[in-house]
Amino acid sequence: MSLFINNKVEKTFFELSGIRRRLILLLFLAGFLTLIFRAFYLQSLDKKFLQSKGNATSTRVISLYADRGKITDRNGDILAISSPVESVWVNPPNVKITKDQKLELENILKLSANEVDQKLLNNKKEFIYLKRQISPEDARRLQALKIPGIFFQKEFKRFYPAADITANLVGFTNLDNIGQEGIELSQNKFLSGKLGSKKVIKDRAGKIVDDLQEVKLPQDGHDIKLSIDARIQYLTYRELAKSIEIHKAKAGSAIVLDAKTGEVLAMANLPSYNPNNFREGGGPTRNRAVTDVFEPGSTIKPFTVSSALDAGILNPSSLVEISSGLMKIGSATIHDAHADGSKPFMTVSEVIAKSSNVGAARIGLMQTPKSLWSTLNKVGFGIQTSAGFPGEASGRLRDYKNWGKVDQATISFGHGINLTLLQLAQSYTVFANDGEMKPVTLFKKDEIPMGTKVFTKQTARTMVEMMEQVVEEGTGGNAKIIGYRVAGKTGTAEKIGANGDYEKNKNIGSFVGLAPVSNPRIIMAVMIDEPSIGSHYGGAVAAPVFSSVMADVMKILKIPQDIKTQNKVLPQDNKNIKETI
Repeated sequence: MSLFINNKVEKTFFELSGIRRRLILLLFLAGFLTLIFRAFYLQSLDKKFLQSKGNATSTRVISLYADRGKITDRNGDILAISSPVESVWVNPPNVKITKDQKLELENILKLSANEVDQKLLNNKKEFIYLKRQISPEDARRLQALKIPGIFFQKEFKRFYPAADITANLVGFTNLDNIGQEGIELSQNKFLSGKLGSKKVIKDRAGKIVDDLQEVKLPQDGHDIKLSIDARIQYLTYRELAKSIEIHKAKAGSAIVLDAKTGEVLAMANLPSYNPNNFREGGGPTRNRAVTDVFEPGSTIKPFTVSSALDAGILNPSSLVEISSGLMKIGSATIHDAHADGSKPFMTVSEVIAKSSNVGAARIGLMQTPKSLWSTLNKVGFGIQTSAGFPGEASGRLRDYKNWGKVDQATISFGHGINLTLLQLAQSYTVFANDGEMKPVTLFKKDEIPMGTKVFTKQTARTMVEMMEQVVEEGTGGNAKIIGYRVAGKTGTAEKIGANGDYEKNKNIGSFVGLAPVSNPRIIMAVMIDEPSIGSHYGGAVAAPVFSSVMADVMKILKIPQDIKTQNKVLPQDNKNIKETI
């Protein structure tokens, strides 16, 4: 039967006309040639396109994260360090999760059901982060659930052991480990290093199935050693916080400098924030000591007087008319806050010790505007310091060509000029180094830097003696330190409001001093913003911070005492301490 059918088919085929046979053969030949051409095209002419399409679905370049450099204090104590963590990501189309697994995932990652649903149901993307930078323990718990389509990526998270104590100085990084504030921002490139990378093959579920070995190793970032001493930083922050609490002040800043090298040993600001939990509700991130300006008030007077001494206009015992504490210039009236109506004259030394505005104004007016401006300019007012901190303000010192007589008089006692606390601290290095101003730095130095000569050695030493009397007999009594000779100057100024006028009930109290007088080693500047309880004078709100911190700094740095007779330190709430406005 089979044979009969086959014979019939063959007979039918051969019975076809010659034209039909040729047509069928041509169709078979054309199809065969089409297949050959298509194969040639795909393997040769369109090879790159197909490879790129294949690689897009299987080959991936993944980043290898570099370890960000550490930030330490001058003694090697950690201020910022990176720790390995895991980030969780998903390929939504490939996620297969049970109801119980989903509840466990929400609990581990502390995400709401709505947040998880929005990410898992997003089928338009192949890569979505569920949560960045989770702890290794949470990552292990999540891995144990073995949920298809959920993957892990190794990253680094920044930790700050000193938290809010150094926050405004050190700063913080974002989720991608990029510096956002402070040293983390200014030194970001140096700290970051360089990312590495490698090519891998992933399956359709996004799982790595092969490593192509084309690896570019990451380059870890460099470590940075700051000039900060963590012990002194803690003391400064603690005592600053006490004064702000006692006087219910709005804010405050304090700086401790090595007088010889210009190194910043402490820079504290309040209010602060915790950089470890910043994304959960941070506070003010700016470093007020560097970014905020204020009128320094009477802390400027030593420069006004030194300029006159250096020019030979006066000497410490010269008499200056104070007109019983009142002075009129046109329609303007300058007055002393605690004038002695029976005393028409003061010596130059008394002008500094008693902080007379009238006396300082008269001494300022004895000089040419250019001479006084030049002195203030040389000590760094109106110019950014060399610290290189991001957002640093330059302050304002108007050109002397635009001064009127009233301007020159008020600038002489610290009004009509503004500056940062860092500039103020730097300027006092002039008195600690025989008339030479040292540049400030936030980084540890092994050598003493060259300075800028401003005053003669004699002028600088004479002014230090005068400022010692401020502490011994004048407005700075609360700055005394048992066993040490201290020199310094108090300052108080009314704040300027948004309309440009002085606000009567808003003041800034400040104190800048150095110790020990016999061989100045440390300078400290303190500023308390808007104290609202008790006195608002610098001698009452800022000088006690200086005393408390510096007493311990002398011990920490083992600086020898320079007096045998111990000073009697006045109580912090001494209401007799006053300062000029």
